[in-house]
Amino acid sequence: MLTLRQIEVIRAIMVTGSIAGAARLLNVAAPGISRLMKYSEDSLGVRLFDRRAGRYVPTPQARHIFDLLDTVHHKIEDLQSAVDSLARGDRQELCIASVPSIANVMLPRAIAALRRRYPDLALDINILKIEEAIDYLLLGRGELVAISSRFDHPLIGFEHLASGRLLCIAPENGPLAARERITPAEMAEFPLIGIDPRDPYGAVMAAMFKDAGTEYRMNIKARFGTTVCSLVAQGLGIAIIDEFTVAHGHVPGLKKLEIDAESTFHTYAAYRSDMSLSVFADAFLQVLRREMVAASSLGRPKVLAAGRSEP
Repeated sequence: MLTLRQIEVIRAIMVTGSIAGAARLLNVAAPGISRLMKYSEDSLGVRLFDRRAGRYVPTPQARHIFDLLDTVHHKIEDLQSAVDSLARGDRQELCIASVPSIANVMLPRAIAALRRRYPDLALDINILKIEEAIDYLLLGRGELVAISSRFDHPLIGFEHLASGRLLCIAPENGPLAARERITPAEMAEFPLIGIDPRDPYGAVMAAMFKDAGTEYRMNIKARFGTTVCSLVAQGLGIAIIDEFTVAHGHVPGLKKLEIDAESTFHTYAAYRSDMSLSVFADAFLQVLRREMVAASSLGRPKVLAAGRSEP
């Protein structure tokens, strides 16, 4: 049985007509080519070349073998081309989704990093509410959802992405413009724009006020962080928001304040637990985690021995 290396060497001699030419073509030393050539002939029990006027000419009985070798060589080139295309993501599509809070800043950063690795990969990106994630995954619409909480489901698994904290945002020209920190009691003195306490971040917000023994009144409720930011920028009140939504630095019209209270939350990647992630989905998960950890005020999550991570 000929190895791929033997096929490569025999064809190189056939194409160039000499040991030296084959060595130059393959960028190796000529003695190694000569030894492998002799070994190949001995193992096959067939003389493959006659030497005429300093050139290697295929023997009549070996011409059929050379035709087959040339076919095999082209198939190997086709295989390598297919592998190279796969490495670039050519003719491949990755379908992923995210909740809005992660999609606002973190998702585009992760997609940019993924695109540098797989420049030809097609992408289908959806923005979902948490309750839409189950159908998205179970119906096969996509492989992975970046999500702001986890839940129990027999067919959905989770990997921890990053932990973050809630922030207070206020109008940049308002009475809190000079402040860097604020307490729940101080926030309760202002009109509050926020999210439903039944939502994951809303539950953290509600617990923060409860632990402080402070009542709060929410004048405006909005589902998405970008809407909340716009309402605050219009001077309609202050708000509590996750740090990933406003991770792009200064937000026009807004001042960000640290909250003097426990406000940690956790984010996850959700996927079908009964199916393996594609290499592209796994790469996206890794770059998204890297971007979120870099943006988080809480740093890197602890990695478990099995490769999973936890808050």
